[in-house]
Amino acid sequence: MVLTCRVGTGRTTQQDQASGHSRRKLLRAGALLALGGAAAPLTGCDLFDRDDQPVPPPDPLRPMVDEALALAAAYQANAAAHPDLADRLGPIAEAHTAHATELARVIGVALPTAVATPATDPGGTLTTLRALEKTAQQSATAACAAASAERAALLGSIAAARATHQEALK
Repeated sequence: MVLTCRVGTGRTTQQDQASGHSRRKLLRAGALLALGGAAAPLTGCDLFDRDDQPVPPPDPLRPMVDEALALAAAYQANAAAHPDLADRLGPIAEAHTAHATELARVIGVALPTAVATPATDPGGTLTTLRALEKTAQQSATAACAAASAERAALLGSIAAARATHQEALK
């Protein structure tokens, strides 16, 4: 810090009292200026501004991400439990994982981890998976109808893929 005026050194003289400046006063003023300068940028980052902004609503496609991940987990669990079906179920599981990845990218969220789904019994595996696909296709169709034009194409292709999966499981 460069001082351009005379500063008292602890001994009070007539000249120091006349100027009204002491080293202590100048150091305090400098510290206050430094603190004020450091606090000024913080006023724009909500440290001092307490206007509570409403939290934006969750994206309507978020349930679609979770549904695609649940379907992928169901196929993976059944493919692992029934190796004779792994060739049929593996590609469908990959398709659902790809759908979840793309949906997560579109809505700007990280892809959550899939929830483990227990495998179904061997006799009802394909029937159960077809029922899951039918429900998922209906939700994708409803989401497509309610979506904006930019998202409708993606949701339409997901609904079509789910219809195809139902046929592949027959």
